[in-house]
Amino acid sequence: MANPLLLFLARSAERRRVAVRRRAVAVPQEVPTTDAIFLALRRIRVPLIVLILIFSIAVLGLVLIPGRDADGAPTHLSVLDAFYFISYTATTIGFGEIVPFTPAQRMWVTFSIYLTVIGWAYTIGTSLSLLQDEAFREALGTQRFQRRVRRLREGFVIVAGYGRTGQLVARELDQAGRRVVVVDRDRGRIDRLAAEALYADVPALEADAALPGVLGIAGLGSPHCAAVLALTNHDDTNLAVVLATTLLRPDVPVIARCHDRLAEDHMRDFGAAAVINPADRFGGYLVLALQRPATYRLVTWLMAGEDAPLPELPDGLATGRWVVAAGDHFAEEVASDLRSAGMAVDVVDPRATHPDVTGAAGFIAGSEVDTLNIALAEHARQSDPEVFVAVRQATDAHRSLVEALDIDSVYTPTDLVANEALARVVTPLLWGLVEHALGAENDWSDDMLTRLTDRCGPTGPHLVVTTLDRRSPAALRWLAHSPLTLGDLLRDPDDRDAPLGVVPLLWERDGEPTYAPGDDVALQPGDRILFAGRRDDLDRLRQTLDYESVVEYVVSGRRLPDGYVWRRLARARSRTEQLERARRR
Repeated sequence: MANPLLLFLARSAERRRVAVRRRAVAVPQEVPTTDAIFLALRRIRVPLIVLILIFSIAVLGLVLIPGRDADGAPTHLSVLDAFYFISYTATTIGFGEIVPFTPAQRMWVTFSIYLTVIGWAYTIGTSLSLLQDEAFREALGTQRFQRRVRRLREGFVIVAGYGRTGQLVARELDQAGRRVVVVDRDRGRIDRLAAEALYADVPALEADAALPGVLGIAGLGSPHCAAVLALTNHDDTNLAVVLATTLLRPDVPVIARCHDRLAEDHMRDFGAAAVINPADRFGGYLVLALQRPATYRLVTWLMAGEDAPLPELPDGLATGRWVVAAGDHFAEEVASDLRSAGMAVDVVDPRATHPDVTGAAGFIAGSEVDTLNIALAEHARQSDPEVFVAVRQATDAHRSLVEALDIDSVYTPTDLVANEALARVVTPLLWGLVEHALGAENDWSDDMLTRLTDRCGPTGPHLVVTTLDRRSPAALRWLAHSPLTLGDLLRDPDDRDAPLGVVPLLWERDGEPTYAPGDDVALQPGDRILFAGRRDDLDRLRQTLDYESVVEYVVSGRRLPDGYVWRRLARARSRTEQLERARRR
């Protein structure tokens, strides 16, 4: 049976076949009015000129006004003496007269003192007002943000848009040990970020992510930039982020959220790694649950994260006539998915009348207002208690009301986008497994679910990607002289006959993946394996990769000391015993 959910995945792959024509252009690193020093000089330029002019007039007057020497002869101060005297007088140091002044000179000095006081007051007042200047503070904040981004020496992800979805993604990335850089136009959201209980320092900037220069100072040109997530609520902004990333840094994957089908096509034209249209995804998952329940449970379970319970299929979910009460693109997307699965769909205006759900298999309350959706859902239940009811939840403010009503299925766009984005960024190999599951038979997913629950239990497993390189020193040294299979890694380091609670989901060699690999796979240096399992068992598997004595035991059953010298002696003794037994035979 054709799966409509695969349609958008196939569409994505088809778009990527056409390479985007481009030439290398440096990532811009500037935005308007970001140089704090330039702004400061521009603001205090006039006060400085006034102050210099006052000093010049004071010095000139003191040079021109004649004085008297000890013999009563007229004399004049030199320019250097006049400048020296005015300098320490105007700066309130006050060393006194360098020579006895005449009354005219003293009158001029008195006038100069008041004049310089006025000049200083004007200059200091202008400088203090500069600290309250919005543009100057913004420039300081931007430069501070640039310094924090430049200091990042590990891979980081740029999150454009710190709404509900951006917050969920940033929080999960932080918990996964990934660094994050945030850009959002809303100052309130940036201020709230400072109050978030995150493990790592998160550079954040109040700016428009649609500007390439903003993405540049957010680290798009950095070699440590690992990915860009365009998660704002505006398709135009997300499209601008996709354009800037794919044209300026084609090697950096960009994942974007969108609501409009045309904007989605534009993003795919530029080769976005993923475009998530939550309304389209909801319809696809609904059809997936109807047609291939095991695949639906496997995919949603793996993307839900560690310790998430194994999802059960909603009671009453069935094919037949569906009623969708919505008035925007959501109705179009969901109705299109349901119709492509061969079901009849009635789209009604949620505000026109009470939808007729008599004889319907399902009802979706999908308006943009949560309270209206809750009211529509309750009315549908009262009209037909057997109908399957799904509700669109636009905000978190009414989450408790939706939970209290015990809705059969809840569509939350922010959660859906966050889960898919995280699945692609935190564990890229996982999304490859998800795509494989969507294309495989339902029985394949059912077998995988059985393996996972038998080995790991009914709660969501922890996912780890292991690479056989210098980060797995013991396994790498072992492979230099002896074979090592995937099944060896799954043995308990304390009892090799007992299996660990770990399941290999994917094994990749030279970029070619093998899904659900068997225990007999012979490993080689450079192989990558995606494991799912209980966290403590994954830690025990790590011992096999790190310690030679452990890998020796799980492969051969021989126990060796941990120390290097004792391990060498034990191996020498073992070889001697083998030779002795050979001579006796």
